[in-house]
Amino acid sequence: MSSPVLSPSRSALRPMHFRPKNGVRIVVWSAFAVILLVLPVVAQSSFALTLLCLTGIAAIACMSYNMLLGQAGMLSFGHAVYTGLGTFVAVHAMNRIAGGWWLPMWLIPLVGGIAGLAFGAILGFVTTRKAGTPFSMITLGVGELVFAAALMFPEFFGGEAGINANRTASEGWLKDIGITFGPQIQVYYLIALYLLICTAAMYAFTQTPLGRIANAVRDNPERAEFVGYDTRWVRYLVLMASAFFAGVAGGLTAVNVEAATSDLLHGVRSGGYLLFTFLGGVGFFFGPIVGSILLVFSLVVLSEFTKAWQLYVGIVFLIMVVFAPGGFSALIMLNLRRVKYGEWRKMRWPYAGMFFFGLVALWGFAALVEMAYQVQVAAGSGSALTVAKIPLDAASMSSWLVATAVLAVGGVGFEVWRRKFCKVWDDGEERIAEAIKKAEAAIV
Repeated sequence: MSSPVLSPSRSALRPMHFRPKNGVRIVVWSAFAVILLVLPVVAQSSFALTLLCLTGIAAIACMSYNMLLGQAGMLSFGHAVYTGLGTFVAVHAMNRIAGGWWLPMWLIPLVGGIAGLAFGAILGFVTTRKAGTPFSMITLGVGELVFAAALMFPEFFGGEAGINANRTASEGWLKDIGITFGPQIQVYYLIALYLLICTAAMYAFTQTPLGRIANAVRDNPERAEFVGYDTRWVRYLVLMASAFFAGVAGGLTAVNVEAATSDLLHGVRSGGYLLFTFLGGVGFFFGPIVGSILLVFSLVVLSEFTKAWQLYVGIVFLIMVVFAPGGFSALIMLNLRRVKYGEWRKMRWPYAGMFFFGLVALWGFAALVEMAYQVQVAAGSGSALTVAKIPLDAASMSSWLVATAVLAVGGVGFEVWRRKFCKVWDDGEERIAEAIKKAEAAIV
């Protein structure tokens, strides 16, 4: 009688077939396309449409950055160089179109992509000569160099004022049928089309031999070199591919805002790509899409409610690094795993308790931060303010005591429910592990 350990499993004896038309993938990509199609119908306000456009562009930029960080393990501090230069080249192309060039406006994002690819080939030849920390420092230096050059060459970069363009200047059959890209809804669907195509292309890249070997270079470059791969060449090719998609995002930015300024090249923008790609989850393909939503929410929505929005983003980043380094995508996948094994129902009350007391603690913390900001920075506008529509007075001791008490009550309640959550979570992990072992034993 053969040993179960030595005998092949039933799944191993089955013939293997390549199935490019995977049913789950077809459903997922079809749902993605339908969501992009109907989103403007659900969110009909001009502000919501603007947010959707910004989110689509940010998603392409963050996914292109994740090709470096998540796919090849290359921590770059200068990724905004490729999106920014793509925007500048695209704006110049738009102005040439207004001057008589024949080029359809819907191809402008590809112009930005080609520009990103060209600059990636030039700058990447220098930056990819090193890996790890030296690569990060080189990209930081290159990013600052390009940003400084933007102010030194006003003929191309337009100086501090930047360059403007007109997205309705193109001629062609699209204009004959009423598509001028003047209305924001037409710009949105252009962005949605490029988002769908670029997302599919970047996912296809992860399945190519280059994408696979990039994972090997990320995890163990010494072993990759031992089996015959040139790790520098792999990094160089991945960076050029990433720069192309970053340039596409820059071209879409040119069409969307019809302008390009030196701020697009600043290191702060590169840091934003890093920050929100990490928050979304670098270990998952859809993580940068989640990060792009957080990016637009922070820059556009949260900044409208508080001047101290960067403080809140920094605190969230620290919490995620310490307690959930996999990002929000990892949290989503862990909970989907619970749903799969029927363990999520037991988490409802612990989640509800933590959510409630977390909101209470958040209000108390936000009240203290906003009152401190009012006293230190905005004292000239008076001491009265509101936090979540609750009036406070930064000059009154009672407001400080109430905010402190609310923070303390929320913090204690959150800690109590957190401990209950951890207990239920650990018990569920044990049951899931046992279910997996039983399933594996049934296959053998």
